[in-house]
Amino acid sequence: MHAIVRLTLAALLLAACAAKPAAEAAYRDTKRDTYSIAAFDPARIEGHWVQVAGFGSACAGGQMQIGAVTQYALCLPSGTKTGKAAMVATVPGRFDLPGIGPFWVLWTDIDNRTMVIGAPSGHYGMILNRDAAIPADRLNAARDIMQFNGYDLAKLNVY
Repeated sequence: MHAIVRLTLAALLLAACAAKPAAEAAYRDTKRDTYSIAAFDPARIEGHWVQVAGFGSACAGGQMQIGAVTQYALCLPSGTKTGKAAMVATVPGRFDLPGIGPFWVLWTDIDNRTMVIGAPSGHYGMILNRDAAIPADRLNAARDIMQFNGYDLAKLNVY
């Protein structure tokens, strides 16, 4: 009987000492607040988007088709993530995208050609553009928004 108790205790101790999975890296300072667009009309972002920058390095950008059902193939820090789901608005400028998680619109330019997306956790962030060629001024503006929201631009990859 004592041998069984000792074996059980030993197994529990070994399990407690086992390596824990590494926490997902945060690409933004989570002590800083992040902001989404408060007065936001979701119709502004419907249509095709190309991912022109993000924190994934094992892939080279991605694409989204935003509508009633959103299709995506995005470059995230963990690699390319693909899916098809309805984006659920939680408050203006904030969505839940099944398979990705919180999907906050941090900024769009006045003509809705460029968009900055972030997550409050900082586990991902990205710049989307209506096509693959983003002008330098809009890329710089998008980078400024990311920096304002606490993202580490030294880790941002432009695809």
